Amino acid sequence: MATDSPAQERDEVSSFSLPARLEAILYLKGRPVTLKEMAELANETEELIEQALLALTAGYAQRDTALEIQENNGRYSLQLCPGLGELVHNLLPVDLSLATLRTLATIALKKRILQSELIDIRGSGAYDHIKELVAQNFIERKRQSEGRSYWLTLSEKFHRTFSVLPDLGSAEPSQVA
Repeated sequence: MATDSPAQERDEVSSFSLPARLEAILYLKGRPVTLKEMAELANETEELIEQALLALTAGYAQRDTALEIQENNGRYSLQLCPGLGELVHNLLPVDLSLATLRTLATIALKKRILQSELIDIRGSGAYDHIKELVAQNFIERKRQSEGRSYWLTLSEKFHRTFSVLPDLGSAEPSQVA
């Protein structure tokens, strides 16, 4: 299995605009984030982060979208616009909280991720999300062959529930690790 080098991954990430990268950070964090935190994650200055947040917020305000950037006590988050919570709740095929669904989306985007890396991305609340996702059989958790973390992968139930075909070309964690 070919993997991108850290330099290649940085190049791919930096090919996105700063507002787009901030949008990804806010989406994946799933909790309010400070300017300082975003600056560290995006490897940019707080001043640039603030300018990019203004552009992102203005972009949401100019189009008809279900999402908005909210600021509360110096922390920013990406939220559903008021009034859409009931609609989204009725559309979900499973009974998972929004935060747990975001954790599941992060795993789905990566296809295979170390639990420790997921915790770095989503925060310590993801431990509870992982327990819930394993209990509901949406993900599988296997100990790393070398190291103390676990590999998290999507289960067959995830693929059936969300009508997402598995990537048949990827190797099993036990074959790679």
